Amino acid sequence: MDFKNISYSSDGAVARLILKRPPLNILDLPMIGEVNRALTEAATEAALRALVISAEGKAFCAGVSVEDHLPPKARPMIAGFHEVFRRLRALPCATVSAVHGAALGGGCELACFADVIVASENATLGVPEIKLGLFPPIAAVHFPERIGWARTLQLITTGDILPAAEAHRLGLVDRVVSQGDLAAAVEEAAAKFRDKSAAAIRLTRKAAMVAAGDFEARLTQVEKLFLDELMDTADASEGLKAFMEKRPPSWSHR
Repeated sequence: MDFKNISYSSDGAVARLILKRPPLNILDLPMIGEVNRALTEAATEAALRALVISAEGKAFCAGVSVEDHLPPKARPMIAGFHEVFRRLRALPCATVSAVHGAALGGGCELACFADVIVASENATLGVPEIKLGLFPPIAAVHFPERIGWARTLQLITTGDILPAAEAHRLGLVDRVVSQGDLAAAVEEAAAKFRDKSAAAIRLTRKAAMVAAGDFEARLTQVEKLFLDELMDTADASEGLKAFMEKRPPSWSHR
């Protein structure tokens, strides 16, 4: 497949999706489209056991482009970005993420949506959207499944950025290793799926998703809140503009 911002490859059992827009791998609309194309391909591979998501550059992903949050791009951005998670949720195979450097905002959501999350000790993770007058829809929907409602609320309302060790303590990350050991640790995680039945993995994931409840309904509700209410506030516009203009935001206090 012809990609500019990512690469996708598969050996039949394990596929690899690599973010390749260094140094920060900021997701914009074209890159989001490429990720969705790669996930569409992964979904067609009946024998696939695992998908590994990693990145080149100094960071895993510093989030979704701030400019793409503004009209007229906000709605297509949310539609495309959330399609990534709908596709990840529906994949027939297990997923593993390899996190190094910053994984922030949408990058943190992408990293932490995997079934197995391996991070280097230099990784930092967080969803700081609140500092721009926004909230992170995927984190609001998915993080309670991983770390519980109370811890999720703390993270998304403070915008705190956590070192890998603290993210591991909270359950947001499954394993922390040195930067030099990250590749080997991720291969070890992916190898655990190689000798398993692809059909059994597919149906086990399906059973787990049923038990987790209606992700689609929850995400649709949160999308509506984000697009129809939050993005209509003065503070959402002010936060985004202040970030781009490199100045402190001036909140409306209402």
